[in-house]
Amino acid sequence: MSLATEVSAVVLAGGMGRRMDGVDKGLVELAGQPMVRYVVDVLSVNVTTILINANRNQERYQDFGTRVISDSIEGYQGPLAGVEAAMSAVQTNWLYTCPCDSPLQPTQLLPHLWRHVNDAGAQIGMAHDGKRNQPVFSLIKVELLANLREYLQRGERKIDRWFETHDLLQVDCSEYARGFININTEAEKLQIEQELKN
Repeated sequence: MSLATEVSAVVLAGGMGRRMDGVDKGLVELAGQPMVRYVVDVLSVNVTTILINANRNQERYQDFGTRVISDSIEGYQGPLAGVEAAMSAVQTNWLYTCPCDSPLQPTQLLPHLWRHVNDAGAQIGMAHDGKRNQPVFSLIKVELLANLREYLQRGERKIDRWFETHDLLQVDCSEYARGFININTEAEKLQIEQELKN
């Protein structure tokens, strides 16, 4: 089973950007490129099918050469709503999820998760950065779609709680800890821009 044929990826860009005054974070420019561009470029090294989950500015997101999907549940219901929409749209057995505002994600992260999940035979592989879980960086079996829909229809939204109801593997990704840095403020953006220039 090869990663390229078994796994599709979704970039989660469907949030409201509350911590950045409501801006669409995936489209925020970072060293001359929208943040989502860095993520799409990293993913394209490992997978053929990449989707962007966006609930606004869909036409702009289409400029990145990927399929753009919106939540099927209205009202910005969080990352699991984006995961559900992506699972509904892909043809592969697995879905990799990651956020649009972590531009330092390394190309090695997804293969690392894939190896561990396959070895363990788990249904979900969730990244752990050495200090805390990173649930939006996960590999999920698409066969769990119906179960996820039921969970969301009950009004549940917590990603960790849903993960725990399945065969979950916490994967040590501490060697890639910098890749989980996400940008929520202008100061963080300026700091990452300096790092990218060096």
